[in-house]
Amino acid sequence: MSDSERFADLLQQFDQANPQSVKGEPKVGEPVSGTLIAIDGEYGLVDLGAKSEGRIELAAHRDAEGQLKLAIGDRIESKVSGKDPESGMLLLGTQHGQRSHGLEEVERAYQAGQPVQGQVSGAVKGGLEVQIAGLRGFCPASQVDVRFVEDLSEFVGQRLDFRVTKLEGGRRPNLVLSRRAVLEEAQRIQAEETRAKLVEGAVLSGTVTSLKDYGAFVDLGGIEGMIHVSELAYGHIKHPNEVLTQGQVVEVSVLRIEPATGKRRERIALSIRALARDPWLEVAERHPAGSRVSGKISRLQPFGAFVAIAPGVDGLIHISELGAGRRINDPSEVVKVGDEVEATVIAIDRERKRIKLSLDAERAAEAVVDASAYAPKARKGQGEEKAIGSFGELLKAQLQKD
Repeated sequence: MSDSERFADLLQQFDQANPQSVKGEPKVGEPVSGTLIAIDGEYGLVDLGAKSEGRIELAAHRDAEGQLKLAIGDRIESKVSGKDPESGMLLLGTQHGQRSHGLEEVERAYQAGQPVQGQVSGAVKGGLEVQIAGLRGFCPASQVDVRFVEDLSEFVGQRLDFRVTKLEGGRRPNLVLSRRAVLEEAQRIQAEETRAKLVEGAVLSGTVTSLKDYGAFVDLGGIEGMIHVSELAYGHIKHPNEVLTQGQVVEVSVLRIEPATGKRRERIALSIRALARDPWLEVAERHPAGSRVSGKISRLQPFGAFVAIAPGVDGLIHISELGAGRRINDPSEVVKVGDEVEATVIAIDRERKRIKLSLDAERAAEAVVDASAYAPKARKGQGEEKAIGSFGELLKAQLQKD
């Protein structure tokens, strides 16, 4: 039984139970008010009074989970939008009495592979319910986007473009849709435009799509590249989320393009760091030899201690410059990682990007040193106290000399 036949039966039953005087039928465009008296599948029957009834689509009256927000007996405020050419029934809301014409348009789009626009009316099990030209279609979850979408309810109420992938049946066709196909086609076209600009050294704008331990992936416009964690910024970055967020728009420089070979996909290496001014040059300009700098001990090596002067710039205090004239065996005897120190710039090697520092004498003198490690061995008959005293005297004399 067709929609028109079912509604004709409902109308006859209603008319028999509710005889009324005949009045003028509302015209297209007129606002109407009535009572929902029946629900049949996708439509509801509304009593408009004066032996006038209208049919309203229920898709617009469902919540994000697809549950109907109306019940029989509810008052309906709407507008006459058309008249069904078969039954003569008034159509309410967004219907336009063009169902057959709409189906023909959908069929033409299907044959030509052209996209059609529809409104998402609900998130149902396994996908989305979509209204297109008065027809109800279904878009599987796997075809909603090019990426996995966990919560499909975010699409409810949106008007989106779809491609019809299956069209079967008569006046109530089985309509299967794909939004993913439309997005992939748009990506392909966009990728061709991006490809024309994609050369080593090019500066492009892109959107961060995902963050991994080893770097960040960026969509350049239908083509994806990766910024290795070492190319995110000057200085040490443990994880990309320290400087980037998903969805952020960034400007990048193309470092290299590695064509696809065999099973390996094309690789595009990007860099944000390449677009930033080298902080080493700024430090070298601001702190010539003889100037004082402040920094934090970043790491220790047997030959000395490294001081972080600026992000990405470390200076070295050689072990011979840590003891203020005293001989020490290990940098840890004077400083530890994390210490804030002041030092003097001894020399700058611009070509090798190296800065040689000397720890301030005051800090070196305050360092706690195991004096017994440097005390001369006591001669026979001499107490250890005297040996330690001799070292203390030497240290005192050296500090006074400095």
